[in-house]
Amino acid sequence: MAILEARKLTKVYNGGAQPVTVLDGVSLSVEKGEFVVITGDSGSGKTTLLSLLSGLDDPSDGKVLVNGADITLMSENDLAFFRNRTFGFVFQSFHLIPSLSALENVMFPAELARDPEARFKALDLLEQLGVAHCHNRFPYQLSGGEKQRVAIGRALVNAPEILFADEPTGNLDAQNSKGIIKLLESAYRSRAMTLVMVTHSEAIAERADRRFIIKAGRLAAGDEDAP
Repeated sequence: MAILEARKLTKVYNGGAQPVTVLDGVSLSVEKGEFVVITGDSGSGKTTLLSLLSGLDDPSDGKVLVNGADITLMSENDLAFFRNRTFGFVFQSFHLIPSLSALENVMFPAELARDPEARFKALDLLEQLGVAHCHNRFPYQLSGGEKQRVAIGRALVNAPEILFADEPTGNLDAQNSKGIIKLLESAYRSRAMTLVMVTHSEAIAERADRRFIIKAGRLAAGDEDAP
């Protein structure tokens, strides 16, 4: 059984004069332990697809199955609990909480899960990610690379089954980008996770097990099996 499956996902926005279809009937499946990338031109719908797969947004039509459970049928509270336990998220713009220290940012999902070892796990992750010296610093005191490492720690603290990453190197220089990709690959392999990443980088896409190419809101025919 696939760990993650999309069935005819469609997303339509009705805010303007004419409805805008961002995704149109996308179906795909991801196996446990895979590293897959979603690529496509800007505006093709790949970030929207990631948001739907991860339960951060609701589809206009279609289903998202995680271990066979349809998350589109869950209540808002149940889905929030499920996301926190099952998914990890790494974003291009980091999305760290400005009022929390690096340590507190990493601890936050574990505290939501009422994990009594939240602090210990967060400190351990900061050490593994090479930013333990930043534990008391606030986001404005961190470099871009340090922010992304803290964000990765936050994504990993609850030992998620699926790690979603949306252009995780988009705001980083070349040296930091290479380091972040190595960290993400090491994390998903060592922790037996599934990694689903949106990227513009051909170099990153070539490292993945499989690639899904989105063109104008649709999955390009045959590309789901591209290496």
